[in-house]
Amino acid sequence: MSKIQATFERLQAQGRQALIPFITAGDPDPVLTVPLMHTLVDAGADIIELGVPFSDPMADGPTIQRASERALLKGVSLRQVLGMVANFRADNNETPVVLMGYANPIESMGIDDFAATAFDAGVDGVLVVDYPPEEGAAFAHAMHANALDPIFLLAPTSTAARISQVAALASGYVYYVSLKGVTGSTALDVDAVAARIPEIRSATGIPVGVGFGIRDAATAAAVARIADAVVVGSRIVETIEQSTPENVCANVHAFVSELRRGIDGGKGQHG
Repeated sequence: MSKIQATFERLQAQGRQALIPFITAGDPDPVLTVPLMHTLVDAGADIIELGVPFSDPMADGPTIQRASERALLKGVSLRQVLGMVANFRADNNETPVVLMGYANPIESMGIDDFAATAFDAGVDGVLVVDYPPEEGAAFAHAMHANALDPIFLLAPTSTAARISQVAALASGYVYYVSLKGVTGSTALDVDAVAARIPEIRSATGIPVGVGFGIRDAATAAAVARIADAVVVGSRIVETIEQSTPENVCANVHAFVSELRRGIDGGKGQHG
Protein backbone atom coordinates (compact mmCIF):
# COMPACT_ATOMS: atom_id res chain seq x y z
CA MET A 1 0.00 0.00 0.00
CA SER A 2 1.32 3.44 -0.92
CA LYS A 3 1.86 6.12 1.70
CA ILE A 4 -0.85 8.18 0.03
CA GLN A 5 -3.40 5.37 0.20
CA ALA A 6 -2.48 4.62 3.81
CA THR A 7 -2.90 8.30 4.70
CA PHE A 8 -6.38 8.48 3.20
CA GLU A 9 -7.43 5.21 4.86
CA ARG A 10 -6.25 6.47 8.25
CA LEU A 11 -8.09 9.75 7.80
CA GLN A 12 -11.24 8.01 6.61
CA ALA A 13 -11.22 5.81 9.72
CA GLN A 14 -11.04 9.03 11.77
CA GLY A 15 -13.80 10.72 9.78
CA ARG A 16 -11.38 13.46 8.70
CA GLN A 17 -10.35 15.05 5.43
CA ALA A 18 -6.82 15.53 4.13
CA LEU A 19 -5.14 18.91 3.99
CA ILE A 20 -2.77 19.11 1.02
CA PRO A 21 -0.79 22.37 0.91
CA PHE A 22 1.33 23.32 -2.10
CA ILE A 23 4.60 25.23 -2.17
CA THR A 24 7.07 25.76 -5.01
CA ALA A 25 10.45 24.12 -4.43
CA GLY A 26 13.18 26.73 -4.17
CA ASP A 27 10.86 29.62 -3.31
CA PRO A 28 11.76 31.94 -1.69
CA ASP A 29 15.19 30.28 -1.44
CA PRO A 30 16.36 26.68 -1.87
CA VAL A 31 17.66 26.54 1.71
CA LEU A 32 14.15 27.26 3.01
CA THR A 33 12.27 24.54 1.11
CA VAL A 34 12.92 21.67 3.52
CA PRO A 35 12.23 23.81 6.61
CA LEU A 36 8.98 24.95 4.98
CA MET A 37 8.01 21.32 4.27
CA HIS A 38 8.50 20.47 7.94
CA THR A 39 6.52 23.60 8.85
CA LEU A 40 3.60 22.41 6.70
CA VAL A 41 3.56 19.06 8.49
CA ASP A 42 3.79 20.68 11.90
CA ALA A 43 0.85 22.92 11.01
CA GLY A 44 -1.33 19.95 10.05
CA ALA A 45 -0.57 18.95 6.45
CA ASP A 46 -1.38 15.33 5.61
CA ILE A 47 0.25 15.32 2.16
CA ILE A 48 2.62 17.90 0.64
CA GLU A 49 2.42 18.98 -2.98
CA LEU A 50 5.84 20.28 -3.99
CA GLY A 51 5.91 22.31 -7.17
CA VAL A 52 8.76 21.77 -9.63
CA PRO A 53 9.66 25.23 -11.01
CA PHE A 54 9.08 25.59 -14.72
CA SER A 55 9.51 28.50 -17.11
CA ASP A 56 6.03 28.25 -18.65
CA PRO A 57 3.59 27.03 -15.98
CA MET A 58 0.47 27.40 -18.12
CA ALA A 59 -2.07 26.19 -15.54
CA ASP A 60 -0.77 28.52 -12.86
CA GLY A 61 -1.82 32.07 -12.18
CA PRO A 62 0.54 34.99 -11.54
CA THR A 63 1.30 34.06 -7.92
CA ILE A 64 2.71 30.62 -8.67
CA GLN A 65 4.29 31.85 -11.90
CA ARG A 66 6.29 34.35 -9.83
CA ALA A 67 7.27 31.59 -7.40
CA SER A 68 8.61 29.52 -10.30
CA GLU A 69 10.52 32.53 -11.60
CA ARG A 70 12.09 33.17 -8.19
CA ALA A 71 13.15 29.51 -7.89
CA LEU A 72 14.53 29.37 -11.43
CA LEU A 73 16.57 32.52 -10.77
CA LYS A 74 18.15 30.57 -7.91
CA GLY A 75 19.02 27.80 -10.36
CA VAL A 76 16.61 25.19 -9.01
CA SER A 77 16.41 22.10 -11.25
CA LEU A 78 14.33 18.94 -11.14
CA ARG A 79 17.28 16.99 -9.73
CA GLN A 80 17.69 19.58 -6.99
CA VAL A 81 14.00 19.26 -6.14
CA LEU A 82 14.47 15.49 -5.78
CA GLY A 83 17.41 16.23 -3.50
CA MET A 84 15.19 18.42 -1.35
CA VAL A 85 12.73 15.54 -0.95
CA ALA A 86 15.58 13.24 0.06
CA ASN A 87 16.69 15.81 2.66
CA PHE A 88 13.12 16.07 3.99
CA ARG A 89 13.02 12.27 4.26
CA ALA A 90 16.03 12.32 6.59
CA ASP A 91 13.65 13.52 9.33
CA ASN A 92 10.20 12.57 8.04
CA ASN A 93 9.47 9.24 6.43
CA GLU A 94 5.73 9.37 7.05
CA THR A 95 4.21 12.36 5.23
CA PRO A 96 3.54 11.66 1.53
CA VAL A 97 5.16 14.03 -0.95
CA VAL A 98 3.65 14.62 -4.39
CA LEU A 99 5.64 16.43 -7.05
CA MET A 100 3.53 18.73 -9.19
CA GLY A 101 4.88 20.12 -12.41
CA TYR A 102 5.13 19.92 -16.16
CA ALA A 103 6.29 17.31 -18.66
CA ASN A 104 9.31 19.08 -20.13
CA PRO A 105 11.76 18.71 -17.19
CA ILE A 106 10.71 15.06 -16.71
CA GLU A 107 11.14 14.22 -20.39
CA SER A 108 14.48 16.02 -20.46
CA MET A 109 15.62 13.79 -17.61
CA GLY A 110 13.96 10.72 -19.13
CA ILE A 111 10.74 9.31 -17.68
CA ASP A 112 12.31 6.04 -16.46
CA ASP A 113 15.34 7.79 -14.94
CA PHE A 114 13.04 10.31 -13.28
CA ALA A 115 10.73 7.63 -11.87
CA ALA A 116 13.57 5.60 -10.38
CA THR A 117 15.32 8.68 -8.95
CA ALA A 118 12.05 10.02 -7.54
CA PHE A 119 11.34 6.73 -5.79
CA ASP A 120 14.87 6.65 -4.34
CA ALA A 121 14.43 10.24 -3.09
CA GLY A 122 11.22 9.35 -1.27
CA VAL A 123 8.61 10.82 -3.61
CA ASP A 124 5.19 9.16 -3.33
CA GLY A 125 3.20 10.61 -6.21
CA VAL A 126 3.61 12.73 -9.32
CA LEU A 127 1.11 15.09 -10.95
CA VAL A 128 2.13 16.33 -14.39
CA VAL A 129 -0.21 19.11 -15.45
CA ASP A 130 0.27 18.67 -19.18
CA TYR A 131 0.01 14.86 -19.32
CA PRO A 132 -3.66 14.32 -20.15
CA PRO A 133 -4.79 10.70 -19.74
CA GLU A 134 -4.83 10.24 -23.53
CA GLU A 135 -1.06 10.78 -23.52
CA GLY A 136 -0.33 9.60 -20.00
CA ALA A 137 -0.22 5.81 -20.30
CA ALA A 138 3.58 5.55 -20.58
CA PHE A 139 4.00 8.01 -17.72
CA ALA A 140 1.51 6.12 -15.53
CA HIS A 141 3.18 2.80 -16.31
CA ALA A 142 6.62 4.17 -15.34
CA MET A 143 5.20 5.59 -12.12
CA HIS A 144 3.46 2.35 -11.14
CA ALA A 145 6.58 0.34 -12.02
CA ASN A 146 8.46 2.43 -9.45
CA ALA A 147 5.77 2.33 -6.73
CA LEU A 148 4.73 5.94 -7.39
CA ASP A 149 1.14 7.14 -7.65
CA PRO A 150 0.34 8.94 -10.94
CA ILE A 151 -2.15 11.69 -10.11
CA PHE A 152 -4.31 13.30 -12.76
CA LEU A 153 -6.40 16.44 -12.99
CA LEU A 154 -10.12 16.56 -13.70
CA ALA A 155 -12.05 19.77 -14.28
CA PRO A 156 -15.62 21.08 -14.49
CA THR A 157 -15.41 20.50 -18.26
CA SER A 158 -14.28 16.85 -17.96
CA THR A 159 -16.56 14.42 -19.77
CA ALA A 160 -17.58 10.97 -18.56
CA ALA A 161 -15.13 9.52 -21.09
CA ARG A 162 -12.26 11.63 -19.69
CA ILE A 163 -13.15 10.58 -16.14
CA SER A 164 -13.03 6.92 -17.25
CA GLN A 165 -9.64 7.46 -18.87
CA VAL A 166 -8.28 8.96 -15.66
CA ALA A 167 -9.82 6.15 -13.60
CA ALA A 168 -7.91 3.60 -15.68
CA LEU A 169 -4.53 5.21 -14.95
CA ALA A 170 -4.69 7.14 -11.69
CA SER A 171 -3.86 6.04 -8.17
CA GLY A 172 -3.41 7.88 -4.88
CA TYR A 173 -6.05 10.51 -5.47
CA VAL A 174 -7.65 12.52 -8.25
CA TYR A 175 -7.19 16.29 -8.22
CA TYR A 176 -10.43 18.01 -9.16
CA VAL A 177 -9.82 21.55 -10.42
CA SER A 178 -12.80 23.41 -9.04
CA LEU A 179 -12.70 26.32 -11.48
CA LYS A 180 -12.37 27.01 -15.17
CA GLY A 181 -9.20 29.06 -15.01
CA VAL A 182 -5.75 29.16 -13.51
CA THR A 183 -4.56 28.75 -9.94
CA GLY A 184 -5.27 31.69 -7.71
CA SER A 185 -8.69 32.33 -9.24
CA THR A 186 -11.54 33.26 -6.95
CA ALA A 187 -15.31 32.68 -6.81
CA LEU A 188 -15.35 28.98 -6.05
CA ASP A 189 -18.87 27.52 -6.40
CA VAL A 190 -18.99 24.81 -3.73
CA ASP A 191 -22.42 23.57 -4.84
CA ALA A 192 -21.18 23.05 -8.40
CA VAL A 193 -18.19 21.11 -7.08
CA ALA A 194 -20.43 19.00 -4.84
CA ALA A 195 -22.52 18.04 -7.86
CA ARG A 196 -19.53 16.54 -9.69
CA ILE A 197 -17.69 14.67 -6.93
CA PRO A 198 -20.05 11.66 -6.61
CA GLU A 199 -19.66 10.97 -10.35
CA ILE A 200 -15.87 11.07 -10.06
CA ARG A 201 -15.80 8.93 -6.92
CA SER A 202 -18.06 6.29 -8.44
CA ALA A 203 -15.93 6.08 -11.58
CA THR A 204 -12.50 6.04 -9.96
CA GLY A 205 -12.92 4.49 -6.53
CA ILE A 206 -10.04 6.62 -5.20
CA PRO A 207 -10.15 9.78 -3.08
CA VAL A 208 -10.95 13.12 -4.67
CA GLY A 209 -9.03 16.23 -3.69
CA VAL A 210 -10.35 19.66 -4.63
CA GLY A 211 -8.13 22.65 -5.35
CA PHE A 212 -8.06 26.09 -7.03
CA GLY A 213 -9.84 29.01 -5.40
CA ILE A 214 -9.51 27.93 -1.75
CA ARG A 215 -8.15 30.99 0.02
CA ASP A 216 -9.37 30.82 3.62
CA ALA A 217 -10.44 28.49 6.40
CA ALA A 218 -14.17 28.97 5.72
CA THR A 219 -13.85 27.85 2.09
CA ALA A 220 -11.56 24.99 3.14
CA ALA A 221 -14.22 23.87 5.63
CA ALA A 222 -16.94 24.01 2.98
CA VAL A 223 -14.86 21.92 0.57
CA ALA A 224 -13.99 19.45 3.34
CA ARG A 225 -17.67 18.67 3.74
CA ILE A 226 -17.87 17.35 0.17
CA ALA A 227 -14.37 16.14 -0.75
CA ASP A 228 -11.73 13.76 0.57
CA ALA A 229 -8.97 16.37 0.49
CA VAL A 230 -8.55 20.13 0.35
CA VAL A 231 -5.66 21.42 -1.78
CA VAL A 232 -4.40 24.97 -1.15
CA GLY A 233 -1.59 26.54 -3.15
CA SER A 234 -1.73 30.15 -4.28
CA ARG A 235 -2.73 31.57 -0.91
CA ILE A 236 0.22 29.83 0.77
CA VAL A 237 2.59 30.98 -1.96
CA GLU A 238 1.28 34.55 -1.44
CA THR A 239 2.09 34.24 2.25
CA ILE A 240 5.63 33.17 1.34
CA GLU A 241 5.94 36.05 -1.13
CA GLN A 242 4.86 38.58 1.49
CA SER A 243 7.20 37.26 4.19
CA THR A 244 10.87 37.71 5.00
CA PRO A 245 13.28 34.76 5.25
CA GLU A 246 13.19 35.26 9.03
CA ASN A 247 9.40 35.03 9.47
CA VAL A 248 8.29 32.95 6.49
CA CYS A 249 8.02 29.67 8.39
CA ALA A 250 6.06 31.28 11.23
CA ASN A 251 3.68 33.00 8.81
CA VAL A 252 3.07 29.84 6.79
CA HIS A 253 2.55 27.85 9.99
CA ALA A 254 -0.07 30.32 11.20
CA PHE A 255 -2.05 30.23 7.95
CA VAL A 256 -1.90 26.45 7.43
CA SER A 257 -2.89 25.87 11.07
CA GLU A 258 -5.94 28.06 10.42
CA LEU A 259 -6.84 25.92 7.40
CA ARG A 260 -6.43 22.78 9.50
CA ARG A 261 -8.78 24.08 12.16
CA GLY A 262 -11.32 25.03 9.51
CA ILE A 263 -11.21 21.61 7.88
CA ASP A 264 -11.47 19.73 11.15
CA GLY A 265 -14.29 21.97 12.35
CA GLY A 266 -16.22 21.52 9.12
CA LYS A 267 -15.58 17.84 8.63
CA GLY A 268 -18.08 15.74 6.72
CA GLN A 269 -18.48 12.10 5.92
CA HIS A 270 -16.87 10.30 3.04
CA GLY A 271 -19.45 8.89 0.67
